[in-house]
Amino acid sequence: MSTFVLVHGAWHGGWCWDRVAPLLRAAGHEVHAPTLTGLSERAHLLSPQVGLDTHVEDVVRLIDTLGLTDVVLVGHSYAGQIVTGVADRRPDAIARRVYLDAFVGTDGEAARDLLPETVEHHWAESAAEQGFGWLVPVRKLSVLGVTEQADIDWLTPKLTPHPWKTYTDPLRLTGAVDGVPAAFIECVTWMRVFAGQAERARERGWPVHDLDTGHEAMVTAPKPLADVLLSLV
Repeated sequence: MSTFVLVHGAWHGGWCWDRVAPLLRAAGHEVHAPTLTGLSERAHLLSPQVGLDTHVEDVVRLIDTLGLTDVVLVGHSYAGQIVTGVADRRPDAIARRVYLDAFVGTDGEAARDLLPETVEHHWAESAAEQGFGWLVPVRKLSVLGVTEQADIDWLTPKLTPHPWKTYTDPLRLTGAVDGVPAAFIECVTWMRVFAGQAERARERGWPVHDLDTGHEAMVTAPKPLADVLLSLV
């Protein structure tokens, strides 16, 4: 039995894994899906000081407090930065790190550095003009490949603005993360913002799996996603 720790990306909360977690548990695995500080049901904790280190600490504390081992650490989108940071700090607890359409950063790189230039400009402009300089407003779900009205209705009331500091803070790594096996899952039925990150994974010799769905795979393709995750353990 493995322990899955599923980490959501920008604007979301741990609830976004609700369609995937039961499938992993049915296969006999333990599953945790925390909500990061300042987001969704924890939005009351949001402040301009919430950054990448805050979110790395959220997951490190979860692992330490519950004494988790043999962890399959899955990060969606922005949370690729978190997965890298956590695995660097707790390499002995992590059996595998999985990047789901996510950033594959190295020491000194911020998430904004890894975005395509046009996307990075849009995010920075949105934070400056609509987010008081420190928040990224929620993007339209259709841009992320969510088209079913039922999915849109489920997601929309729960999403909250995301702290821009988490995208401008650089990763600070010791190199311990390099000893933790990794895999990448790319969602290929949308604008493919993370195609460059998938290529980075290939260059590092990681297995790369394609999912025929949009960016929100845990919502739009929970069974295929769960099948890939189970194949990795």
